[in-house]
Amino acid sequence: MGIGVEYAVFQTRWGYFGLVGTEKALLKTHLPADTADNVKIALLAGFDQPRCDTNYFSYVQDKIKAYFEGCCVDFSRDIPLLLERMSLFARTVLATCRDITYGQKISYGQLARRAGCPGAGRAIGAAMAANPLPLLIPCHRVIRSDGQIGGFSAKGGVQLKKKLLEHEKCTITELTATSLQHRQFADTHEDL
Repeated sequence: MGIGVEYAVFQTRWGYFGLVGTEKALLKTHLPADTADNVKIALLAGFDQPRCDTNYFSYVQDKIKAYFEGCCVDFSRDIPLLLERMSLFARTVLATCRDITYGQKISYGQLARRAGCPGAGRAIGAAMAANPLPLLIPCHRVIRSDGQIGGFSAKGGVQLKKKLLEHEKCTITELTATSLQHRQFADTHEDL
């Protein structure tokens, strides 16, 4: 695929991130890596002569940068994704996975039930491993039913998955503490 395909590689706090797709929807992402060239090579494998556009899906770039800055970002449904190359089962699973909220973790079995495929936990794992849009489809939030982290096929593997989950947990903890401090401040200064 190459006609009408665009891409952008941009810097985040965690390294370079990549997006590729059509004018209307994203086809693939690449999680942060040390160099722009490494991201570009991996991101564009299988695409014939995509055009670089540093402003490609700029609002998505802004959301991704904010995520890695520690903001609680929702990637759920406002970003158009193109999953036509996936099987119907995989598309259903990945669409369901998009609904897992920031900081939440669910098991492969729970995701299977939510996707209407109870008992398909192993197949869910295969769909997660084939996810072409990590972060935007938050497969890192799917863990084993025993609480163990499970696998992660992105470069960086399980260590990166743990880092993403810890990042979200810390953000939520900080937001909760800040919210509590604001409420306590408001309560103590209510009579002023």
